[in-house]
Amino acid sequence: MTSSSPHHVSLSEPEAPPRAEGDLTIDYLLRRMRFKSDFPALSASVSRVQALSESEDDRLQALCDEILQDVALTNKLLKVVNTAHYRRAGADPISTVSRAVLLLGVGGVRNLALSLMLLEHMPDRDHARQLKVEFLQTVMAGTVAGELSGNAREAEEAFLGTLFRQLGWLLVSYYLPEDADQIRERCGASEGLTPSPAALAQAAREVLGVSLDDLADHVAAAWGLPDGLRACMRTPQGLVPAVSLAARPERLWWLASLSHQAAHTLMHTDAAEMGEALNQLTQPYVKALAVSPPVLRDALGRASQRLKDLTAALNMQLPGGPQVERLLETFYVDAPNAGDTSGPSPEALGLDSEPGVLVQDSPLPAHDAASVLTSGIQDIANTLVESFKLNDVLQMVMEIMWRALDCRRVVFCLRDPRSGALQGRLALGEGGEAVKSVFKVPLAVPPGQQPDLFTAVALRQADTLIADAAAPNIVNRLPAWFRDQVQAPTFLLLPLVLKRAGQADVVIGMLYADKGQTHSLQLGERELSLLHTLRNQAVMAFKQTVT
Repeated sequence: MTSSSPHHVSLSEPEAPPRAEGDLTIDYLLRRMRFKSDFPALSASVSRVQALSESEDDRLQALCDEILQDVALTNKLLKVVNTAHYRRAGADPISTVSRAVLLLGVGGVRNLALSLMLLEHMPDRDHARQLKVEFLQTVMAGTVAGELSGNAREAEEAFLGTLFRQLGWLLVSYYLPEDADQIRERCGASEGLTPSPAALAQAAREVLGVSLDDLADHVAAAWGLPDGLRACMRTPQGLVPAVSLAARPERLWWLASLSHQAAHTLMHTDAAEMGEALNQLTQPYVKALAVSPPVLRDALGRASQRLKDLTAALNMQLPGGPQVERLLETFYVDAPNAGDTSGPSPEALGLDSEPGVLVQDSPLPAHDAASVLTSGIQDIANTLVESFKLNDVLQMVMEIMWRALDCRRVVFCLRDPRSGALQGRLALGEGGEAVKSVFKVPLAVPPGQQPDLFTAVALRQADTLIADAAAPNIVNRLPAWFRDQVQAPTFLLLPLVLKRAGQADVVIGMLYADKGQTHSLQLGERELSLLHTLRNQAVMAFKQTVT
């Protein structure tokens, strides 16, 4: 097979310079998408998460805060990171997004979050079955690309680039279902089957009047996706280069192409023919990507297990049929046993007794304040025995309080060495970033003056729950900044005190949490005890940082 020189490999571009007709077509398609109620929400979520993960400042806190705003996304992400692929053998469960970011890295959590966002916004109505099949194939392709990567950084980029290679098609499938049906019909893809990448691209251009790559690039630009990712989203044209692409950006482009072809081949090839199909598929990529048929088969096997773990963790009800079963049956990609019928039974694969429906029905974990606090405390204990940053631990403490107590916001105040007052430094929840700057709690009281409530709590080192901030004996003791700008009807104060042998105790900080309704912040003895433990872990983190 002859191959083009890498100097002649280029990403697909419009056939001519941008034309008014093409721009109008894209604008028309986007207007139709925006009429769908959740498309603007998806756009906003993807834009924010991507921007936060690209920022160098306060990435962990900002990314965690964004994810935590979506309770469903938070729960799904925590379920996925606790699958066997992400958790070390024998390790305790991961119960906070903060801990997940520390272990997986910002890029790893970003990729998971973006994948789950696409799943979360998948329409649960007509065409839902076909959409799930196509979504699973897309995630499978991204996972294969990650498995074929040489290192963790490349794996993150390869997964995201491969996943978003299908962004144009996923958007059309989600938001323009009638057009998607016409495209599938032109491709000859019957119910349950997915078009091949090449056939899909051609049919989409004929139906839409614009390529899926151009549509996806227009959306990606509006979402603020980086240039490198947008380049990988475009399908490279021409033959696979006959030279190594190691350390070249084109490697990710072709890796995405191979991975999508591999996922499609896996879904649409009988077991007895799988070995030969993968051999033929791999051949053009041997030099460019240093990949061989055994390497691809192994990557498909690992990716299949990861996909199976993902669907089980999310308790997904999957469409039945041979295509989805092939994605989850790892023995299919083992070429020496390709025709073997002694593989896993339907029961072992989670196949329901009802034909045509694959069900993962593991029970959802219990979610209550005490269990969230207990799991979070274990998370922090695991973090404190490793190398850690103080801000990361404080972020974890705040997240645990926020989730366990279902707070409106949580603020951490730190003692300022110059003024000696406690000042708001970190915040999580509704309006947290804006309101944290108004928190200023003096730790010195002029003679003859009565301290306000916050100062009194800090000086007395007394954990305090205010059930009704409007009560006559409370409201007059609230500082002016709280009454004017915070206005919480119920709140909790937990001072952080550093005890030193032979010296006076030092108040080093304070944790504040509130809710939006009077008397809604109610704690039993167990919850209070666990909150004390959580606060003491924050103090321990300070001690380990300064010693």
